[in-house]
Amino acid sequence: MRNIRGIFPGMFTVGNLFCGFLSILASMDGEALPACRFILLGFFLDGLDGIVARVSRGATRFGVELDSLADIVTFGLAPAILVYSFQLKALGRWGWVLGFVFVMCGAFRLARYNLGASSQARRNGFEGLPIPAAASLLVSYVMFSYDIWGDLHFVKFQIIMIIATSGLMVSSIMYEDRPTSLRTAKDRLKFLFLFVAAIAAMIDLHRTFFPAVLLYVVAGVAREIYELILAGTGRSDRELSNVFIGRGKKEKTPFE
Repeated sequence: MRNIRGIFPGMFTVGNLFCGFLSILASMDGEALPACRFILLGFFLDGLDGIVARVSRGATRFGVELDSLADIVTFGLAPAILVYSFQLKALGRWGWVLGFVFVMCGAFRLARYNLGASSQARRNGFEGLPIPAAASLLVSYVMFSYDIWGDLHFVKFQIIMIIATSGLMVSSIMYEDRPTSLRTAKDRLKFLFLFVAAIAAMIDLHRTFFPAVLLYVVAGVAREIYELILAGTGRSDRELSNVFIGRGKKEKTPFE
């Protein structure tokens, strides 16, 4: 019975894989925007297969491995081919090296998640930038650039994003997972962010999706820096917040 229930999330996983395949074909045909849209559709299906697996209780080890194989195609290989075809190809050898580094780091990220991440770490979030988020950042910038300027611009910025996302995927920086309930203020805040981002994407996907994903990526780095400051000062979260807003305790003078 469990194997039968596993068919339902598997259908969305195969759909995700198919989107990655179509994106690669679109990139080879010189169609940048359709290639981007197929990857984003795969991003949507990838989110649905997890939800369906939890609702139907059809999560299996086979499904986890199949999901990772689909992800490396849709969010690793397809974005690398897209960016290489329309921007990095002019760099010659360094172009395909950058594309391969992105794919390699994405594969390492997925393997580490499947084999090394503990259940407790998964409840606390993702260790390293999830590969769908890394791919979405690159792809959404292509859509943003075409919508604003009519072509891809700022090659150096794209290179920086490829190197940064590759490094973040294999880093130990924690990134937030989707909210599982609305019981805590943190989950309600995450739900509000997703709701606002979804509304903005429906209004103008090409111009709003890139800033939303960029905010998610930068937020993880900012939180890591904040926690390093906490560890370095030996203060608690509340104590450091009081210092930042000017409410830290003042030492008494002899006249007080």
